[in-house]
Amino acid sequence: MRDLHKSSVLGSKHGSLMSWRPQYRSSKFRNVYGKVASREHCFDGIPITKNVHDNHFCAVNARFLAIVTESAGGGSFLVIPLEQTGRIEPNYPKVCGHQGNVLDIKWNPFIENIIASCSEDTSVRIWEIPEGGLKRNMTEAVLELYGHSRRVGLVEWHPTTNNILFSAGYDYKVLIWNLDIGEPVKMIDCHTDVILCMSFNTDGSLLATTCKDKKLRVVEPRSGRVLQEASCKNHRVNRVVFLGSTKRLLTTGVSRWNTRQIALWDQEDLAMPLIEEEIDGLSGLLFPFYDADTHMLYLAGKGDGNIRYYEIGSEKPYLSYLMEFRSPAPQKGLGVMPKHGLDVSACEVFRFYKLVTLKGLIEPISMIVPRRSETYQEDIYPMTPGTEPALTPDEWLSGVNRDPILMSLKEGYKRTSKIVFKAPVREKKGVVVNGIDLLENVPPRTENEVGQRRAAPSSPATGMVGFGVSPIFTPILSILPPLQHGAWRSGVTLLKAFPENLPWKKHGEELGAHGWAHPRRAPLFSCLQTSCAGSHRAGRGKFLRGTSGYAAGARSRLRPSSSCPFLLPAPSDVLPAAGRDPAAEGRALAERHPHPPATAGTEKLTQQPEE
Repeated sequence: MRDLHKSSVLGSKHGSLMSWRPQYRSSKFRNVYGKVASREHCFDGIPITKNVHDNHFCAVNARFLAIVTESAGGGSFLVIPLEQTGRIEPNYPKVCGHQGNVLDIKWNPFIENIIASCSEDTSVRIWEIPEGGLKRNMTEAVLELYGHSRRVGLVEWHPTTNNILFSAGYDYKVLIWNLDIGEPVKMIDCHTDVILCMSFNTDGSLLATTCKDKKLRVVEPRSGRVLQEASCKNHRVNRVVFLGSTKRLLTTGVSRWNTRQIALWDQEDLAMPLIEEEIDGLSGLLFPFYDADTHMLYLAGKGDGNIRYYEIGSEKPYLSYLMEFRSPAPQKGLGVMPKHGLDVSACEVFRFYKLVTLKGLIEPISMIVPRRSETYQEDIYPMTPGTEPALTPDEWLSGVNRDPILMSLKEGYKRTSKIVFKAPVREKKGVVVNGIDLLENVPPRTENEVGQRRAAPSSPATGMVGFGVSPIFTPILSILPPLQHGAWRSGVTLLKAFPENLPWKKHGEELGAHGWAHPRRAPLFSCLQTSCAGSHRAGRGKFLRGTSGYAAGARSRLRPSSSCPFLLPAPSDVLPAAGRDPAAEGRALAERHPHPPATAGTEKLTQQPEE
């Protein structure tokens, strides 16, 4: 007995000396597991965008799922009712009003059929989705917001105030929009580089941002004053999230050894992080998701197949690892269902919508707390923010802060919001905030910014889409009549040497919207290059239905190249003199040039004459 007592004393001493060993920690969430929905409850056949912008490209609420899709000639996204699972038809209606790639989408937290989108075309647009989803393509937004001079990469709704929207652009500015009047009311211009992420605290009185200048900032949004700033040299921050009402921040980023890392910060003192923890050596961006009701943190890497989850504590070590969900399919982004859309009868505490680009698949993943009892589990479902706004825009702008209005999930959430979005009527004018015209005061271009593609309107005189020619040639283009050719209706020559970015492959929808024919059905097509524009994009591969168009000018020339091996007649052959009949000129031209000569590297595909 004495030896047994002695061994127990030694064991207690060793336990105190070896405190670095992981201690068993009792937690109601330590057995949370991820459950993937069956195939019939997934969304299949979706052309998910291949854009490399670091966003989720997905937004979910209790009624709809929105996904940014790959499109030609502008940007578009799908809006699908949640009950419409299974395979989505290729011709399913889209929201396709943007003229550039869509970079971010977010649902209004208080009006479930209102969604905001931002794009490379420098605009932010507000869309109203009809009851039951889209029946046809939607091209007209209820509100178009122009204030950024570069592409807009992020949009965020205020968590407690209705109709207050934040947008961050590549012009280094954050604009605060009052959608009741459709104008920007505040501007935050403390950043010196591209803004990577924005996050609000519980009542929306503080905004945390990460920036490409390697700084983490806590900003008072109404005044634009920087309250705290951290220069993260050892921990290059990418994403930030407020940890509810704990007055702490969590960031994900990269360490000096290029390993993925997370850091916990005190929002009132950003001099040093409370803890830093390395995750792994992979290169994909880490997305953090925080559940304030269960105090659980989820980490999902872009390109990974797994999701790690932790529990956040108020005392050291602050961060406790729970479990990891594993999947072989890599994720491009993740949408998160709001709390009132979860299945409380299955003890579901979180739900992801995983974008699998390789399969064109949206896969719901439910995080479930295993419980034997089928009754309502009040300990894992506390009161949670609902769909009623706590403030009006005028109240928030005047300086009032208020916590969100809470609701219980006990009876299930079936009530619909009574708030209706009413778009303001306003005239187009200059956007002036803080005495600065945002559309005139253009900052220098960022290093990685690509040129924006804008859809040019068709000319009423020529029926041609704009070729990007200098404005001095516009009067000459306007007097150039369309030449109707009757020849070459029996065949179409397709060139193997054409690059992959020709209009019928990349801008098919855009050309179709302007009334252009597909080249395989067109009786005639021509390839135009202008040296006066200084680049091949000036008019390569523009097609008209039965019409051949030319850019005219003193220095315009049609010349052969590797991408345009055959030529049509020179502009001097088709410009009519005064008093001559354009139709007669066209017929004479067709007789002189019955068919473009075939050259090396071409393949002829015969097309039947049109009936």
